[in-house]
Amino acid sequence: MLTILFLGDVVGEPGRSAVIARLPELKRAEGIDFAIVNGENAAGGRGITPKITIDLLRAGVSVITTGDHIWDQKEILQFIETEPRLLRPINYPAGAPGAGSIVLETGKGKIGVINVQARTFMQPILENPFPILDATVREMQAETPVIIVDAHGETTSEKIAIGRFLDGRVSAVLGSHTHVQTADEQIFENGTAFICDAGMCGPVRSILGRAIEPIMGRFISNLPAVFPIADGEVRLGGVLVEIDETTGRARRIMRINEPVWASAKPPS
Repeated sequence: MLTILFLGDVVGEPGRSAVIARLPELKRAEGIDFAIVNGENAAGGRGITPKITIDLLRAGVSVITTGDHIWDQKEILQFIETEPRLLRPINYPAGAPGAGSIVLETGKGKIGVINVQARTFMQPILENPFPILDATVREMQAETPVIIVDAHGETTSEKIAIGRFLDGRVSAVLGSHTHVQTADEQIFENGTAFICDAGMCGPVRSILGRAIEPIMGRFISNLPAVFPIADGEVRLGGVLVEIDETTGRARRIMRINEPVWASAKPPS
């Protein structure tokens, strides 16, 4: 049996520090063979930098997925061509820097990872994810039955549709982007593990990882505001998926919501 950890959107310094601090212990405690982290909000809440990418990989992350904020830190445009373990959504038009999928060799065989971005309420609007998923999965199945998809999208309906479309063809379809962990983890009829959103790695007393007051003020006044990253207690949101390494079928999916004090001490 192969144990995969998927952590939802890492938000700012508190989120990435918590992942780096907690991941080695979590891997030992849960017997994790392969860790995937969505890092698209890791740099101050917008994008990811080369240094953060390297720090996460050194901490034990196997693959970093992203989404609509992938290009927010401009130095990533060149760096992503040099680091295949940092993915951008696969449904960018041809010629975009980097890649949207990867197959890595592990001690328990090859594992494929695909990063795709949904379209409903998302900017930029990318190519239709379904045809490119179909083609990529067909190609990847020639190398491995173990395939994990990060479905980065706003609506539950579109992410469920992606999961149903790939049921029986991939090991797991795991949603990201909303920063809110959903309670619909399940294994579909044909063996694909699914959750609409794995949640986030970031501050608890926040609005999606950002300080509460400026966001409330923006909703109340409609005036421009700066949204700093919140501080205080940090939690790691994600899922553990157990997969039959021979067939690629998921056997178990379990939500995790781990407390980590990364950016402040616990209150007395």
